[in-house]
Amino acid sequence: MLDKYIVPILKPRLARVAKQLQVVGIAADHVTVAGFVMGLGCVLMLSVGQFGIALLLLLMNRLADGLDGELARLSQPSEGGAYLDITLDFIFYALFPLGFAFYAPLGNALPAAVLIASFVGTGASFLAFSGQALKHNMEHPDFEYKGFYYLNGLAEGTETILVFVLMCILPSQFALIATIFAAVCVLTAFNRIVFGYLSLVRPKK
Repeated sequence: MLDKYIVPILKPRLARVAKQLQVVGIAADHVTVAGFVMGLGCVLMLSVGQFGIALLLLLMNRLADGLDGELARLSQPSEGGAYLDITLDFIFYALFPLGFAFYAPLGNALPAAVLIASFVGTGASFLAFSGQALKHNMEHPDFEYKGFYYLNGLAEGTETILVFVLMCILPSQFALIATIFAAVCVLTAFNRIVFGYLSLVRPKK
């Protein structure tokens, strides 16, 4: 919901940093993998209750996620790079709640499981429609720079990261935050499924 407003603000700033990285020979895929490693570190820190370090690693992971796309666009974006980027992103999103579950399994395990299940709904509806959109040469006017059709909704990247940040700042409220956000993700998945289905069965002109 917020991505189409936030991304245009961040893109010029990320592009400037990406140009500096390109000069020293850093490739987009390198940044993607490095960001994922920082994401794994974030989950590890969550599991041992180091929430401040986890927050820092989360922000570094998201910075890398923004920079790799800008780096790719400075040269020749590859399908392999786009695939690696989205795959590692979704894996990190699924792993993040597990950090809280390992830290306090008695209170956090069930909310974490519910949140991860809701991520399956948002992720599956997102990726399945993206594949169909490619077949029909569909493009989203707000996200033409993406390497795939970006199906927006209530819970997009910006909302997810804001929630993750809030969880790191208020770890004792993880169960409540996770439950509320899971409900938002369920609504997002439902909207995407309905929109995607209607878009694909609508008679083509």
